[in-house]
Amino acid sequence: MGDTLHPAVSIVIPTYNHAAFLRQALDSVVAQTFTNWEAIVVNNYSEDNTVDVVNSFNDPRVRLVNFRNNGCIAASRNKGLKLANADLVAFLDSDDAWYPDKLKRCLEEFTPETGLVCHGLRFERDGIFWKNVVYGRGKKDMFNHLLYIGNMFPPSAIVVRREHLLQVGGFSEDPSLITAEDYEFLIKLAKARIRFRFIHDILAIYRRHGGNASRSVLRQMEATLTIVNKFFPAAGEATLVDRLKIRRRMALIYVGFARAFQMEGNRAEALHYFWKSAKSFPFLPKLYAALVLFFVSLATGQKGKAFR
Repeated sequence: MGDTLHPAVSIVIPTYNHAAFLRQALDSVVAQTFTNWEAIVVNNYSEDNTVDVVNSFNDPRVRLVNFRNNGCIAASRNKGLKLANADLVAFLDSDDAWYPDKLKRCLEEFTPETGLVCHGLRFERDGIFWKNVVYGRGKKDMFNHLLYIGNMFPPSAIVVRREHLLQVGGFSEDPSLITAEDYEFLIKLAKARIRFRFIHDILAIYRRHGGNASRSVLRQMEATLTIVNKFFPAAGEATLVDRLKIRRRMALIYVGFARAFQMEGNRAEALHYFWKSAKSFPFLPKLYAALVLFFVSLATGQKGKAFR
């Protein structure tokens, strides 16, 4: 059992009406081989039996905080950060789950120079295996990689020093960034030259379920565009190479969201964003691979397989 007064890592778990998933998430925390942790469940006044689920663990390391976030999960994460007692902070979304060695493996990777450790994820869609994703291979300049390539990693995959979280102001609660605030947070850390370290093992399950409405897809795209435009070089400072990189990044965003619309069955919007991608940067191999899958799906009457 860990030291409840001096935990080595604080785990922040925002939740809202996810009682069934939350039990699995907390089960995965309690099952950790590394035991000196505290878990802070930040409950957005759920209307299901979330409180009963948390109380059923009867573990002094697990505590519940009721906090109204007004639809902004970043506010819940920041609330948990303020309450954290440890020097290291891990985030776990309440519908995700960790493998038993997650904390042990991550903490082993921290050196005095390391600010953030990230591991691979098993992606599941509606409870069915989708793909394994590993982050950070061969990436030296994380700021430019995150800004111009993307490939952000979900909070459930990271452990980060609390001092660095505070240094960059935590997660943005700007309403225009909702659905993409995790991406902005990582870019801020990279811009501050926080040292990222990657584990190429799969140590958690990242779940997607229920399907996103097209309106949510569009909202995420708009938030992502807001973020990249915030960090792109100013027009007067951008070199020709910068401008080409910016156009390529915009094309990547458009093709990504075209695929998301396609997965939701909205083919008209998907085709619209494929066209925007081609206009922005017509030399993107990923665009043409995605278009092949798109037209195959039209021929077969399916939405199309996930493309990465």
